[in-house]
Amino acid sequence: MVRRADFDENFVWGVAASAFQTEGSPIADGKGLSIWDDFSRKKGKIFKGHAADISSDFYNLYTRDIALMKSMHIDNFRFSLSWSRIFPQGNGLLNPKGADFYDRVIDLCLEMGIRPWVTLYHWDLPLALEHKKGWVNRDIVDHFSDYTAYCINRYGDRVKHWMILNEPMVYTGAGYFLGIHAPGKRGMDNFLPAIHHSALSQAKGIKISKELRSDLEVGTTFSCSAIHPHTSSEKDIKAAARVNALVNRMFVEPLNGLGYPVESLPFLKRIEKFMLQHDENDLFAQPDFIGIQNYTREVVKHSYFTPYINSTLVHAKKRVPEVTEMDWEIYPQAMHEMLHAFSRYNFKKIYVTENGAAFPDTIHEGKIYDVKRKNYLQSNIAEILKAKNEGVNVQGYFVWSLTDNFEWAEGYRPRFGLVHVNYETQKRTIKESGHWYSDFLKHRV
Repeated sequence: MVRRADFDENFVWGVAASAFQTEGSPIADGKGLSIWDDFSRKKGKIFKGHAADISSDFYNLYTRDIALMKSMHIDNFRFSLSWSRIFPQGNGLLNPKGADFYDRVIDLCLEMGIRPWVTLYHWDLPLALEHKKGWVNRDIVDHFSDYTAYCINRYGDRVKHWMILNEPMVYTGAGYFLGIHAPGKRGMDNFLPAIHHSALSQAKGIKISKELRSDLEVGTTFSCSAIHPHTSSEKDIKAAARVNALVNRMFVEPLNGLGYPVESLPFLKRIEKFMLQHDENDLFAQPDFIGIQNYTREVVKHSYFTPYINSTLVHAKKRVPEVTEMDWEIYPQAMHEMLHAFSRYNFKKIYVTENGAAFPDTIHEGKIYDVKRKNYLQSNIAEILKAKNEGVNVQGYFVWSLTDNFEWAEGYRPRFGLVHVNYETQKRTIKESGHWYSDFLKHRV
């Protein structure tokens, strides 16, 4: 069994959350609506019509949750700011009560000895900006830059660790190509400009943050999955390479100065339509770290019927006897593989900014048992240690998530939390996995 003492004493341990998934209170105290507030009200978009109007009510119960973290020996908390809580229209007029809320959260974290790690954008674009075509409109780069500068100036005296974007490949792909996430747009004419404007914002956000304050550690986060071919055939191997370029390389390579992976994905040549002079250089930045967020692997085979990438997934339920509640394969080796893959870009350091699993919880005599989640976390941490011992400069790990919360299009069906939330009463109960993580963090030697 891996122990905390197997890692060096500076290795960062924490938990992660996001504003929209936990806060609730979508219009309280002057907050503007986000694209997810709007999307979750559309019929058929969210599992059983669930909405995040209350969720785990972090907006009202943040003092309870931060105190709970303290009791669990968690001393690093990654959370995001709601752009529309601070700027209801996305730009222009400030909402003082919304900005004040994050002052209170940050100050309480510091008072409790918990370091805040803040994500600027975790998918909840102000709806007012989406009415102007959101990430499809190049103006979003300037709006995001202004928002970044405000947050760094306001909170940067106390928050020393910043993440610019959360998983841009997911919110552009699911939100602007497939239409299964907010804002529900589809097609290449939405997808390509959303990619480019997000990549520009990613780099510009890093540069602005570091220019405004030299004492910050600034990075950004990437979703990733190990991509394996279904067979050893040349067609399946090439199909896996295309999916790998789409899923794992799309945003990290422009940031690293390598440009978009056009050689693997020829359709990306069309992105030039949305590029201006100097854009290629403006995609490049030098973050202090990158965050990777890995949960599983995907197996891919060639498909004549899938446009643009001629590849399709072989779903986990058809391949393995057990999957998570998200229908994901339990494959901790993917963590080791992805750490090595992203280490090749030679960024200063890597943090695992999300990792976790959704499994059914068993409630017995007031206690909540989730041995599968505990085993999942233990096995992934073991893979991180293995990669670290092999020379990968991985410096931290954040469990997704502290509490059960609203899981986007899946609503409240899957539970990822170390802490169970009764959504009717808002009672918190630490699960078996949460007690294990608390004990793991407590024993430093």
